[in-house]
Amino acid sequence: MAYSGKYKPNIKKYSGDPDKVTYRSHWEKLCFMWCDSNPSVKSWSSEETVVPYFWDIDKKMHRYFVDLKITFTDGKTILVEIKPDKETKVPKNPNKSKRYIGEAMTYVKNMNKWEAANSFAKDRGWTFQIWTENTLKSMGIMKDQPGKLKPLKPLKPYRKKSKKKI
Repeated sequence: MAYSGKYKPNIKKYSGDPDKVTYRSHWEKLCFMWCDSNPSVKSWSSEETVVPYFWDIDKKMHRYFVDLKITFTDGKTILVEIKPDKETKVPKNPNKSKRYIGEAMTYVKNMNKWEAANSFAKDRGWTFQIWTENTLKSMGIMKDQPGKLKPLKPLKPYRKKSKKKI
């Protein structure tokens, strides 16, 4: 299954341009399908809500395109960010490696975005939520598949290096 691609939403429920709906992960696609099939969802959109935020690293304003805006039949509206659980936590093993620095900068950017989104939502009487794989499993959007591991690639046979005589 593709991890990104175009999605054809239920145009009766989608509020936005239905020709520009793109999922960037399998989790996003599952959430789109859930929105389309859930009778409690009145309308939804993907990356149509733009939240301005200040990034503490470069000290500039940026635009955050929220993954989902969902309005329910009871009138409640939520903004949703879909992220792996590990990206919602402070990076581990602080050191000066490029990987750690990149993870730390991403974490700061996410915190800045989510603080702005929370404030943006509250100003409108909405709520902001972060959905991780754990959230999707608990909601029944994603099935827990224990024991499902990706197959390993077979190892190449070990070849002893020959010693050439000179």
